[in-house]
Parts: sequence; structure tokens; C-alpha cells
Amino acid sequence: MKTGGQDTKPATISITRLNKAFESRVRLGVMSVLMVNDSADFTTLKQLLELTDGNLSSHTRALEELGYISCEKRFIGRKPNTVFSVTDKGREAFQEHLSALEKLIGDCDK
Repeated sequence: MKTGGQDTKPATISITRLNKAFESRVRLGVMSVLMVNDSADFTTLKQLLELTDGNLSSHTRALEELGYISCEKRFIGRKPNTVFSVTDKGREAFQEHLSALEKLIGDCDK
């Protein structure tokens, strides 16, 4: 990169603090909804994020396996109802991811 007639080396931007679990727009969306709500059921997440049952199911399962969200299955009348909420581990991981994104954006502005 040239600045004022001199060659300067571009600043290094670190992406190592970004969490790969949140690279998917679906997982990012699920976590975003759950971070601002105590919980959300499967149908609500599906409608808010405009997803198919299978797509939402596979992404919530992945987040659950990482310990980032918890899943409670219950019945309302005779209908099954699945409710998700973010865990402390998930809240911390997502906040770290957001901080890393903010730092990345800040580093790009320099």
C-alpha cells in the first residue's frame, strides 16, 4: 500500500477470535433472538428466521451440542412444544464473538 509516496505495510487484521459456530447466518440469528429473549419456541424461531423445520433443527442441535443453548421439550395439551434458551456458556461465547467482530471492524477503520 502506498501512502504519501512511501510504501507502507497494511495493518494485520486478526480473525482468530471469531467463533466458527456463529459463521452460519442461521446460528447467528438463533443466538441473536435468544440473547434478547428469555426463551423462544421452535415455531417462533422458524417464523422469525424464515427457516424450514429441518434447517432450524440441525442448527439448534449443533448449538445445543456445543452447550450454547438448552432445549426443553414439553407438551401443551397434546401438542409437542420445544423451547430454546441461551446458556451462560452460550451467552459468554456469543458476547466474545460480537466483541471480536467489533474489534475487527474497528481495525479495518484504521
